[in-house]
Amino acid sequence: MHVVYDGRCFGCGQRNPDGLKMRFQPMAGESVCELEVPERFQSWEGMVHGGVVALMLDEAMGWAGWHAGHPGVTGRLQVRYREPLRVGERVRVAARVERVHRSLIYAAARIDRADGACVAEATATLMAVPTTVSSDDG
Repeated sequence: MHVVYDGRCFGCGQRNPDGLKMRFQPMAGESVCELEVPERFQSWEGMVHGGVVALMLDEAMGWAGWHAGHPGVTGRLQVRYREPLRVGERVRVAARVERVHRSLIYAAARIDRADGACVAEATATLMAVPTTVSSDDG
């Protein structure tokens, strides 16, 4: 399998008008993004849907693999929710590659509030894939 990034990813694609438009930067061995989740991703009143929280963690680990030179797609994702994430609350999403074994990339991620409290954390096994970035990725 060969995958192409075209800028339309729901988590990070800047060309997806309905997505989160997350932007990750490599920082001290991690891939980091700060954001506020818009109200349209709400579940219970004032809370971000748990599926969106899982997506944010998954996206972070994908970027951690990319930044570490090991692009991959998710094979397994395990999420631990610690506290609800409030709509519009500014959080830090960070992930790192913990190890690589053959064609598998093992990563970990967490979402933290400004005060350092953990909202959710996850681990994932990514399957290495060759990738291409589209020339019109915007």
